[in-house]
Amino acid sequence: MNLATTPRPRATGDAAPRPGRARHPLRAEAVRGFAPWAGAAVLLTLATGLAATSEQWQGGWAETRDRVHAAAVLLGVPLALAAGCWQGGRERRRRTEELLATASRGRTAGFLASALPLALWVAAGYAAAAVLALCATWYCATGDRPYLATPLADAAALASASLAGQVAGRVVAWRLTAPLLAAAAYVGLGVLGYGDVGAVRYLSPLGDSSPTDVPVAWQPVVTAVWTGGLAAGAVLAYTARRRTAALVPLAAAAVAGALLVQAGDGLRRANPLAHRQVCDTSTTPHICVNARYQKLLPQVRDALSGLTDRLDGVRNVPVRFEDLPGRPGPDEVELPMTTPIGWSVVRGRLTDPGEFAWAAGIMLQGRAECENPAPRVVRADDAVEHYLAPSPLERYFDEQRAARGELAPLTRARARLASMGEQERRAWLSAYFATRGDCDPKGVPAL
Repeated sequence: MNLATTPRPRATGDAAPRPGRARHPLRAEAVRGFAPWAGAAVLLTLATGLAATSEQWQGGWAETRDRVHAAAVLLGVPLALAAGCWQGGRERRRRTEELLATASRGRTAGFLASALPLALWVAAGYAAAAVLALCATWYCATGDRPYLATPLADAAALASASLAGQVAGRVVAWRLTAPLLAAAAYVGLGVLGYGDVGAVRYLSPLGDSSPTDVPVAWQPVVTAVWTGGLAAGAVLAYTARRRTAALVPLAAAAVAGALLVQAGDGLRRANPLAHRQVCDTSTTPHICVNARYQKLLPQVRDALSGLTDRLDGVRNVPVRFEDLPGRPGPDEVELPMTTPIGWSVVRGRLTDPGEFAWAAGIMLQGRAECENPAPRVVRADDAVEHYLAPSPLERYFDEQRAARGELAPLTRARARLASMGEQERRAWLSAYFATRGDCDPKGVPAL
């Protein structure tokens, strides 16, 4: 008996679809919730604050590190606290607390499902702002190298602030909690960082900063444990079934805080690079710049080229312009201010080479601290200043002197120095620089 085979029917569009992979509960919060907006707000706030002061840090790696760090703590942490607080009060505003309490997930898991995406987005917003600042410095950096440990600790501090703010938002059912918490954090961090509060100031994430210092290797790690331990302790104290679980992160935070307080000023050490300099020995005097700004040396040499050419063969001038922390040595003179960045140096360029050369000439004279110098000294100093590198504002100053009847003696002294022969002028300048820094007019050669 032959049996006819019946073909298997093909699947149609009405067939039930194959069940797909269940999406992770964090996805909705991370992609469509409040968290991406909070991360964008952190990025916009920090980027705006840094751009407004870019002349004061762009071009110096240490200055960039310190400015990004200050913006992260003073602007980013209060904003992260407010964002976390607002997110934490969401269930109260929606009145879905009782519904969420019936979910199968534990209280800690439910909290983290809402808090972790926000913390990650806040840290990502800060990281993007930090990367933009580093890129802005990269193309005009004058030496040194990037510092990456501090941004990592700052990202941990912002994430911790977001978690702590979420706890505050769930505990305090008030719409104004978020802005008030941000304002209190801003004031508190400012007082801890800049106020006279003793050893407690070392617990502030802001800390002390200086372009000539670097944090010790373990300081960013301990600071991250300090801030993270406090945040984790607050989360566990609010969500864990056994509140004693919060003691573990709080104990870690206590140990980290004790280390920070005991270390005190030892949290930072001198940057070895800031205590070295690179020099051009082909000029008189030699020109040295701090090793952190070694790429500025060609610009500084060119700016001072007219001054150094006129001093060729002159005796008794300092051996070098130096650019190190502290007072110069007996045969040295301090280089005009190249720091802080934002004054004579902006984005890796000397802003006014003429003014820089004039300031170098004033440094060579060394009589800035003399009070009421004698007319003989005034004429000699003015003539040397005019000959070596006149002030860009000399015409304005001369108009003021002319109005007071003080310009004629200065003009004659300038003409006398300019009319000397090369040998005579070198001899006169050698005698003049033998009295540099001396306020007594007796030794100053006459003009």
